[in-house]
Amino acid sequence: MNPEIEFREGLDELAVHYKSILTLLGEDTQREGLLKTPIRVAKAMQILTRGYAQDAHKVLTDALFAEKYNQMVIVKDIDFFSLCEHHMIPFYGKAHVAYIPNGYITGLSKIARVVDIYSHRLQVQERLTQQIKECIDSTLHPLGVMVVIEAKHMCMQMRGVEKQNAITTTSDFCGAFNQAKTREEFMNLLRGESKKI
Repeated sequence: MNPEIEFREGLDELAVHYKSILTLLGEDTQREGLLKTPIRVAKAMQILTRGYAQDAHKVLTDALFAEKYNQMVIVKDIDFFSLCEHHMIPFYGKAHVAYIPNGYITGLSKIARVVDIYSHRLQVQERLTQQIKECIDSTLHPLGVMVVIEAKHMCMQMRGVEKQNAITTTSDFCGAFNQAKTREEFMNLLRGESKKI
């Protein structure tokens, strides 16, 4: 286990509830394989929802640098995992984030951390997309921000319609990205329609 993980208050109480859930599902919580399951699940859920205890705005301002660069900055293919708030089943995929600086830039890894923080909460993909955009916009005050998320939802794969290959795409943007030409440039760069590195 990662020694840096600090579990939040309520861990033991959460484990008690998971023990009750196992019983209600018809399991014997005293059998060997399930003895430690309630506390394991409680710890896992606190890790999967650690975003509630983290401040995405602070992450960005901790690495804020004055820079006279006003062209598009893109961090793409940011892997993420989240839990759907409707069934508490995972959805996962990639986030692509672009912003146009307005006198300040942030560390590139901080963009990925913002995605990580908001995805580690109970979510819907639409809100996740919006929260990432709003955090970057309100913290960095850039000329524009755009976020595109592509994800697979296990609540659609494992239950319900059981469609294994359905991908959901959401986007949100503001500022300079309200111009179709700027959005098109971003989408072209995402598709790799630029010189390869």
